[in-house]
Amino acid sequence: MSYRRENRGSRSSLFDDGLEEGGLRASTSLSGDISERDNDRAVETLQSRVVLLKQLTGDIHEEVENHNRMLDRMGNKMDISRGIMSRTMDRFKMVFEKKSGRRTCWLVGIFVTSFLILYYLMKWLI
Repeated sequence: MSYRRENRGSRSSLFDDGLEEGGLRASTSLSGDISERDNDRAVETLQSRVVLLKQLTGDIHEEVENHNRMLDRMGNKMDISRGIMSRTMDRFKMVFEKKSGRRTCWLVGIFVTSFLILYYLMKWLI
């Protein structure tokens, strides 16, 4: 507020050029008050927009943090599943390296294929 008082004082000193008290001085102070009111409204509007932008950036920051946490959890779960899959593939390799394991896999494959064929034939006929 003191800045405004100083500003008004300096503004009035700008117009003190020895003119009589009259129309010019009154009109300049009236327009100065109107401009100051307009400036005050503009400052308040700008301040409310700044507050809104601050809230929006806070919300965006919170959302980004939540997504980063979610991506970290997903990455950890993917690492765990990658480990499980690699162990499973190692076991399949061991099974296929043995002759008895190959026969067992062939039997399981034939059984699953025949089951699927019978299922679709029954579904198609009924």
